[in-house]
Amino acid sequence: MAAEAISVRVPARSAGHDVRAIKIVLHRELLRFLNDRTRMLSTLVQPVLWLFVMGTGLGSLVRGAIPGIDYRTFMYPGMISMTVIMTAMFSAGSIVWDREFGFLREMLVAPVSRGAIVVGKCLGGAIVATGQGVVILALAGLVGVPYSPVLIVTLLAEMFLAAFTITAFGVMLAARMKNMQSFFGLMQMAIMPMMFLSGAMFPLANLPSWLHLLTVVNPMTYAVDPLREAVFSHLDVPARVSAVLNPGVRWFDFQVPVGLDIGIVAALGLVLLGVAIAEFRRAE
Repeated sequence: MAAEAISVRVPARSAGHDVRAIKIVLHRELLRFLNDRTRMLSTLVQPVLWLFVMGTGLGSLVRGAIPGIDYRTFMYPGMISMTVIMTAMFSAGSIVWDREFGFLREMLVAPVSRGAIVVGKCLGGAIVATGQGVVILALAGLVGVPYSPVLIVTLLAEMFLAAFTITAFGVMLAARMKNMQSFFGLMQMAIMPMMFLSGAMFPLANLPSWLHLLTVVNPMTYAVDPLREAVFSHLDVPARVSAVLNPGVRWFDFQVPVGLDIGIVAALGLVLLGVAIAEFRRAE
């Protein structure tokens, strides 16, 4: 007697399944971060060292040139961006880890779109990175930045936008990577020049033409500039010093407004998200 065939029904994809997938991936990112204390500390050590060690050392050299402000206050927005960027890239890199240990394959065979997995990953990375940035926000008073509710809310929103864009960039890079060593090597090659050329550690005023060009074409510049503008708008700084430390971004004779900075970062985030989704769909 022949055995009866057993039918297996796979649920059809739906918007509800995709939303649930986004929530699950996001929740997993939060749990992974909260359970990894070593990662939490390691991503904070470098910005804190730059801010309090390098900032103090450089400040002693330029104290006479920038009266009325601590050089660490100038570096503070850049250190926020460094914290957010490094945390977001580490979150994106976990895709490679999931691929190596087989968890990614389990997600890919689920009846949800791969785009939902990428969106959940980007949102989770952005929330984790913003949460890590809150620790740097708590240090504001130590470098002369006021604890203004408006400033804090503004910085949180700008941090989240920058973190989402960077996570999308990291997911795009990680979509085809097979091992963590390759990903982190590529990450260092991409992120470190972008950080150094963003104005996070030195003012953008009076730069040589070739260096000014590199800062203008660097997308990270448009993430750091709104953070610094928000901080300086709550400081009582002489106009001459503000013009040196917070000149903004200029395209020839055009002063780029903060709104356009934010729009560029948001548009870039959406483009990178679209590319990451396309890369993820073509990946194994």
